[in-house]
Amino acid sequence: MSLSFDPEALRVLAELINKTGLSEIELVEGDRRLRLAREITQVHTVAAAPAMAATPISVSLPVSADTPKADPARHPGVVKSPMVGVAYLAAEPGAAPYVTIGQSVDAGATLLLIEAMKTFNQIKAPKSGIVTQILVQPGAPVEFDEPLLIIE
Repeated sequence: MSLSFDPEALRVLAELINKTGLSEIELVEGDRRLRLAREITQVHTVAAAPAMAATPISVSLPVSADTPKADPARHPGVVKSPMVGVAYLAAEPGAAPYVTIGQSVDAGATLLLIEAMKTFNQIKAPKSGIVTQILVQPGAPVEFDEPLLIIE
């Protein structure tokens, strides 16, 4: 079964998708249905790092004696990954990172991004405090529940 659509209307819809940044639009009119979609590809340039740079960044600030040091996943201030994806510490390559070690953050502040399924998800601070450790490298893959950083 062949359905015909007004070519001018299709052009207008395609322009609308491009102008608004939408990835798809669907119209339903009676028993006719039209879905226009575009593939969005995001290119990220990540510089190759030396092999030893694959270890987590961990600079210790003065901490109290009751702070667990051995396993960051057990630290009371650990922020864990809520998903599998790729971690980015800045909004784009070359930009300043969202947070740095020693920086004070407020609850709800963006700490980093995790790209999953071509979507960038902001990871927010669950509480106010000071960032004492950043446990991931920019562009590194992360697993669900993996420690990302520590806020004290």
